[in-house]
Amino acid sequence: MKIQLVSCNAHRPDRRAITKTLEEIVDGADNSLARELTDILLEGTPVDIEVSFNTDSALRALRKWEIDYEFMD
Repeated sequence: MKIQLVSCNAHRPDRRAITKTLEEIVDGADNSLARELTDILLEGTPVDIEVSFNTDSALRALRKWEIDYEFMD
């Protein structure tokens, strides 16, 4: 499933927690890539990711960190 992470609306986003979440849910992501994606997202630029394992848990984790997302075709 392809998802676009649009923005993070958390008042004080926890970079380490978001990075760890992305590392766990994004296909093929290591810590370095997850950290880069987190930085891009928190700067206000949308990020495209692909999730193929346990998508319900992935979406729940994104909502936990107040990350807005859209499904892509």
